[in-house]
Amino acid sequence: MNWTAGLYLTGVLVSGFGSTAMWLASGIWVKSLTGSDSLAALTVFALWAPALVGPLLGTVADRVRRRPLMVWSNAAMAALLPVLLWVDRADRVWLLFAVLVLYGIQGTVHDAAEVALAASALDRRFLGDFNGLRTTVNEGVKLVAPLVAAGLFARYGAGPVALLDAVTFALAAGVFALMRVREERPVRPASAHWLRDTGEGLRAIGASPVLRPLVLAGSFTMLLAGVNGAAIYTVVDQGLGHSPAYAGVLYAAQGAGSVVTGLAAGPVLRRVPGRSAAAAGLALFAVAAGVRAVPYDGVALVASALIGVGLPLVLIAVMTAVQREVPADAVGRASATAHTLVFVPNAIALALGAGLVALVDLRVLLPLLAVAGLAGAGVLAARGAAGRVGAQVRADA
Repeated sequence: MNWTAGLYLTGVLVSGFGSTAMWLASGIWVKSLTGSDSLAALTVFALWAPALVGPLLGTVADRVRRRPLMVWSNAAMAALLPVLLWVDRADRVWLLFAVLVLYGIQGTVHDAAEVALAASALDRRFLGDFNGLRTTVNEGVKLVAPLVAAGLFARYGAGPVALLDAVTFALAAGVFALMRVREERPVRPASAHWLRDTGEGLRAIGASPVLRPLVLAGSFTMLLAGVNGAAIYTVVDQGLGHSPAYAGVLYAAQGAGSVVTGLAAGPVLRRVPGRSAAAAGLALFAVAAGVRAVPYDGVALVASALIGVGLPLVLIAVMTAVQREVPADAVGRASATAHTLVFVPNAIALALGAGLVALVDLRVLLPLLAVAGLAGAGVLAARGAAGRVGAQVRADA
C-alpha cells in the first residue's frame, strides 16, 4: 500500500463518518418533525433509490477524470448540506428528502469513480487489500458515528449533524485533492448514444466467466441477507426475549466481524481465487444465519460476528474481481452495475422478509435460509473447481 492508498482511505474514513451520522439522524429528524414512522422509513429509501439507476450514474465516472470528479462531488455536497438548517418544521421535510436523493446520487457516482480510480492507480496485486481496508474503515466508522450522531441530535438537534456532515465532505474533498494520480483524459466513445454506452458495464460482466458467477453469487447472498435482516427484530423479541434496542448489540457484533474480514481479505484473495473466497463467505454467512434460530444470547452474538465475517468477504471478492477483470475505461460503469445487481435484491428481500417473518416460524425460516445459502455456496465452489480443471486441461493440451 502507498501514499495514494493512504489518502484514499483517509477520505473514505472522513466522509464515511459524516454519512453514517447523517443516515441515522435523517430518520430521527423526520420522525421528530412529523411523528410518522412511514416517512421516517422512507429516508432510507431516498438514500438508496439512486442505486436503481447505478449503471447510468456509473457512466459519468467513465466519461470524466475520476479524481476531480471525487473532489468536486464532495465539495458540492459540503455546500448543499447547510440548506437543511431550514428544515425546522413538518411542511419543510420535502427539502430533506430532496437532499437525501441528491446525496444518494452523489454517493453512487463517487463510489463508481473511487473504485475505477483505485483500479488504475493501485497495484493490481493489492486491490484486495485496499478493498478490505476500505471495508474495515467503513465498518469501524459505523461503530462510532451513530453514537456521535445520537448525542449531537439529543443535545443540539439535527442542524449540527448536518453541519458535521458538511464539514466531513469538505475535508474529504481536500484529502482527495491531495492525491497525485496521473489520469489520461477519457476517450470519447465513437457512439454518443448514452444508453448504449451505459450498457457496456452489464456487457462486461455478462461476458466474463470470472465476473458473471461472482456477481450472481453476490446478488444471491444479499437476497438472503435481506431476509436475515428482516428477521433481526423477531430474533431479538421472540427468540431472545429482549427489547428492540438489543438489535444494536447484535449489529455491533456483526460490525466487529466485518472489521476482521476487512483486515484479512487482502491476504486471502492473494492466495485463493475470488470464487472460492466468495463461496466460503456465503457458506459462513448461511450457517451463522441459521444458528440465529437458537434462543441463547451467546449463540446469537457469535452468529452475528460470523455473519459480519462472511458477508463482506463475498462483496470484497466481487468488487476486486470487477477492478481486475474489466478494462480501465469501463470500470466505473461495471462497478456501478455490479453494485445495483448485488444490492437491489437486498432491498427487495427486506420488504419480502418483513412478510415472511409474520407467516413463517423463525425456527423454520432461518434454517431454510441456511440450507439455501449452503446450496448456493456449493454450486459456486463446484463450478469454480470445474473451471480450474478445464483451464488446466486446455493448458496441458
